[in-house]
Amino acid sequence: AAAEEPAAAEEAIAGDITLWTYPVGKFGDSATVDGIVAAFNEVYPDVNVTVEYLDYQSGDDQVTAAIEAGTTPDLVLEGPERLVANWGAKGKMVDISDLWDADATADITANSAAVESACKSPDGAYYEYPLCMTTHTMAINKELFEAADAMQYINEDRTWTVENFEKALQALKDSGVETTGVVYCGGQGGDQGTRALAMNLYNAKWTDAAHTTWTMNSAEGVKGLQQLVDWVDAGLLSADAGIVASDELQLFANKTTAMSFCWNAANQATYAAQVDFTPYPVAFPSEDGVPELCGGIWGFGIFDNGDAAKIAAAKAFIKFVCDDPVQGPASVAATGFFPVRASFGNIYAGTEDEERMTVFAGFAQWLGDYYNVTLGWAEQRTAWWNLLQQIFNGDDVQTAADAYVETCKAATEAASAN
Repeated sequence: AAAEEPAAAEEAIAGDITLWTYPVGKFGDSATVDGIVAAFNEVYPDVNVTVEYLDYQSGDDQVTAAIEAGTTPDLVLEGPERLVANWGAKGKMVDISDLWDADATADITANSAAVESACKSPDGAYYEYPLCMTTHTMAINKELFEAADAMQYINEDRTWTVENFEKALQALKDSGVETTGVVYCGGQGGDQGTRALAMNLYNAKWTDAAHTTWTMNSAEGVKGLQQLVDWVDAGLLSADAGIVASDELQLFANKTTAMSFCWNAANQATYAAQVDFTPYPVAFPSEDGVPELCGGIWGFGIFDNGDAAKIAAAKAFIKFVCDDPVQGPASVAATGFFPVRASFGNIYAGTEDEERMTVFAGFAQWLGDYYNVTLGWAEQRTAWWNLLQQIFNGDDVQTAADAYVETCKAATEAASAN
């Protein structure tokens, strides 16, 4: 009788659910997601999953419109900055604390305590169940750096100091490189790159440890922003208010720029077929050579549509995709990132991706605070690229940074009041 209980429980899960997924690796590819849904239906044949694919240009607007119209999907795949700090904080998500049982919590926290805290709201509700994580980096065109004799400024562990970063920029310019790198600020796309660049230069903090106060108007933050302005004014870097990270990545792939500030393991794979040079991942430069890198966490959340049967089916989908001993690692591999579960181990061992992923695994030692869960995050993102545009247009850096922090503070207070 005991052996039949799981099957009976599975048969009780039935109905139609919708999944909206942002393009997290191959979760933006219908063939991959169709395969995952088919595997799920082998276990839960009575759950029909309809999928809609979002992008980072219009996806947030689509979700906002659905919230206002009362037509939100049942499931969504994205990160804590949306699931927890935005939609969860607004009371739109289901508390999925029950999925965080003792075994799952122990397995995830054994890998990174930051993941659990990022998926949990200040009041203790869990609005995300995580699948994968990564550390964001920048990258350089290795051949251009070698031709300029600039590889000497990068340490063996792929870190470098601000002083050596500037020397590398100068060496590239002296060798004839027209555009070394571009600080893109035309929108929020890929803003983790520009944030990490500005924050790392002089070891600033984005928020306080409790994620309640915005701090990039500190002396360290302003010094980093001013340094970017100075490099742009000196012609060592460029700034462009007309592009976002996807445009910058294409410039890098085309060899128009010598570096990208928006890199990670998935981009290394995505652009492999487009480049005829070696993209060499490196940490962001910092004054002391010890970086604090931004992380990415992605997983599932459930919109509260008031239907218990749909919520149960959505939870079954999440547990299967994230935790099944066969499908779980396969799901992570589809993202191109790393497992949040320690028990999954090295899922890339023995594969063609092993060498590439080993390089990116090495950056995890510098993974910093996941401050993206600070309330008011969505408003902060707009305020950030506006700040960059202002300072590159000649506005006083301290004044602009103070105004940015005031905007963020107001957004946090408004979100806290909800």
